[in-house]
Amino acid sequence: MGGFRWAGPIALLALLAVPAVSASDERVHASGADTLVARVRQANDRFRDVSVAFAEGYRPIPCASGTDGGAMGIHYVNGKLIGSGAVDLEHPQAVMYEPMADGTLILVAVEYITTKGPASLDGQLFNFIGSPNRFGLDPFYELHVWAWKSNPHGVFADMNPYVSCEHAPTQSMDRD
Repeated sequence: MGGFRWAGPIALLALLAVPAVSASDERVHASGADTLVARVRQANDRFRDVSVAFAEGYRPIPCASGTDGGAMGIHYVNGKLIGSGAVDLEHPQAVMYEPMADGTLILVAVEYITTKGPASLDGQLFNFIGSPNRFGLDPFYELHVWAWKSNPHGVFADMNPYVSCEHAPTQSMDRD
């Protein structure tokens, strides 16, 4: 009989969790809304064309997949921006693409990275990545913004189960 005492609160929490996921998904598809996601999309839409990222000094690193499924995609990283430590809405440190079967790259997200913290962008706190870490880097702060592809884990989550590295190139990704 004591087990039923928690049934009501647990059911209420379950109901409250559903709108939170739906709300984050809606923000990805919002048009003209004054949200961080909409502002990131507007400021960085130029990166839909990967040649723009390359021209601005971004270089690819291999596609990043999660151990529990999903991926981040291929990061085009700008080392000068990472080294600066500055967080600028219009100049993310990494631009993320999903590789498609036909060889094209589809813009899915951007990532802001800094070694100065605690960090935030328009009130959204960054995640702290301590050291040692899987990247072999000193401690840093990072924030993914899934502004072009829905993410059921939320627009600021690291991995996206809707993204795959299945069609990522296996050879060198240098374009020089």
